[in-house]
Amino acid sequence: MTYDNITKAIFIDRPNRFTAHVNLNGTVETVHVKNTGRCRELLVPGAEVWLTASGNPLRKTVYDLVAVRKSNGILFNIDSQAPNKVAYEWLAEQGFDRIVPEHTYGNSRVDFYMERGEERFLMEVKGCTLEVDGVGYFPDAPTERGVKHIRELIKAKTEGYRAVLAFVIQMDGVTEVRANVATHPEFGEALEDAKRAGVEILFLHCHVEADSISVLKR
Repeated sequence: MTYDNITKAIFIDRPNRFTAHVNLNGTVETVHVKNTGRCRELLVPGAEVWLTASGNPLRKTVYDLVAVRKSNGILFNIDSQAPNKVAYEWLAEQGFDRIVPEHTYGNSRVDFYMERGEERFLMEVKGCTLEVDGVGYFPDAPTERGVKHIRELIKAKTEGYRAVLAFVIQMDGVTEVRANVATHPEFGEALEDAKRAGVEILFLHCHVEADSISVLKR
């Protein structure tokens, strides 16, 4: 996926989950952060960030913050809407007969329902933006919603679906994602339960530019 416009700025601070202050060409600008996770190791004062204009004149903030360069030099896409878009583009090239985003299953909306011949698939997508020593971790903040989705996938597996949990890795150079049990032990337990139940765990390795993110391989 690509962004129609992109602008470089310098991160100043983040007063709350939804907004940040940046230095844009010498002017302090309040921008929307498209990620409600902590991102503490990424959004540090002085970091290079990239913004995209929403184009909505009714919004209080003109720009969305979508990418940041970490102190180790790696560029991260932190747009929480990007993983589903990237996953859809990738799925469209995998020979499925049918792909349905936002499919209702049980008490949840699963990100994708797919069909290939007689096979039925349910796939939940998670974006990974936390990296430690070359390894990705998820989540970077507790996510009861994420645990619920894994439990739904386990249930789907017992009902004959091919259930898939896909991690879109929103940075270059990382090839695996582990459960961040220090932050959310319950997520780690659910992930192990999913593996034992036969839920397929998929890592989508990505290449990130300031104005784009795309899958390199699975």
